This record gives sequence, C-alpha cells and structure tokens, in this order.
Amino acid sequence: MQYKKYGLILLLSNLLVITAWLCVRGVEINTIASRQAFRASVMEDIADFQETSISTVVQAASSDQRVIHCGVLEKKPVYQLSDADYDALLKIVEAEAGGEDENGKLLVANVVLNRVNSNIFPDTVTGVVYQKEFGVCQFSPVSDGRINRVKVSEETRRAVERAVYGEDISQGALYFVARRAVAPDRMQWFDNHLTWLFAYGGHEFFGS
Repeated sequence: MQYKKYGLILLLSNLLVITAWLCVRGVEINTIASRQAFRASVMEDIADFQETSISTVVQAASSDQRVIHCGVLEKKPVYQLSDADYDALLKIVEAEAGGEDENGKLLVANVVLNRVNSNIFPDTVTGVVYQKEFGVCQFSPVSDGRINRVKVSEETRRAVERAVYGEDISQGALYFVARRAVAPDRMQWFDNHLTWLFAYGGHEFFGS
C-alpha cells in the first residue's frame, strides 16, 4: 500500500514537471511567433514606405513643373571682327610680341582692342593698327614694314583668340613700349605724359 502511495506521488511529480515544461515551451513558441509577426509587420511597412517614396520620386521627375532644362552655354566672341581686322590684329601681335610668351602676346592684343573701345582712337582694329599722327605710325612694325613680313605662330593665334573672346589682363592699358628699343627723348614722352601701369616681358604698359 505504501509503495502505491509513493508511486502515485512520483507520477504526479512527473506530470507537474511535464506540464511546467510544456508551459515554458508554449511561452517561447508564442514569443517567437510574436517576433516573426512583428518583423513581418515592420517589413511590410518598410516595403509600403519604399513603394510610396519611389512612386513620389517618379511622379516628381515626370512632372512638367519640376523638370529643369539644362543647356550648354555657347561661348561667343566679345569682339566681332571683320577678316581684315582679324588679320591685322594677328600680324601686329606677331610683329610686336613675337618673342614674348602667350600672355605677352595677349597683352599686345588687349592694348589694340582697348584702343578700339576708346573714344580717342579709331574704332576698328585696322584703323588702330595703321593710325598715323603727324605722319608718324603708332606702331613701329607698321612704319618699317615688318608687319607684312611676319609669319603668324599658333601661339599668337591662341593669344588673339583669347583676347577676341574677352580675356583682358591689361588693366586697361592703351600704350606699351620696349624701353630698351626706344630713343630716350621718345621714352621721356611716355614717362612724362602717361600713367605707368606695369611691366611684363620686354614691354612696359601705360594708361592715358
């Protein structure tokens, strides 16, 4: 009789252990299921958000009110020169600055074009280059004929092109002179009547 009592107690204990284990597993299963459901819900929300965002972007991109039309600005020359003026500019730059670097050549072209823009000189390149005052040429290569003997270099062409398209590094200079090549009395006129601006290469540049 006593053995039956102990056996019944042991059986009940095992049942309690099994029941407790099943409860714990049930809680774990429910927790896992809840996590999976939560994760699935979050992923669904993210998918909805992404779909909505993409749709919004596509609509914005296709909307006529939001499209920005971009074009490439075409660079145009600042000076519209005739063939004769362009040729005269190339020749005078080569004759006056053939031994200078590209910026030295650009400066000579700038001075010629500054004169074209000034109201105290002729209003064309040809007029400026071949201008005479009291029978004296403004540029020595014109007076000695070198302007007609020069061979225009590619560097000179690049410098003139830069000037024609508006690049100006001359500080508004209207005159230039190579001091070492000018008689003292003529150089004195530059020093006494003009405003010295700067020197570059073999030339000194002056304003009025």
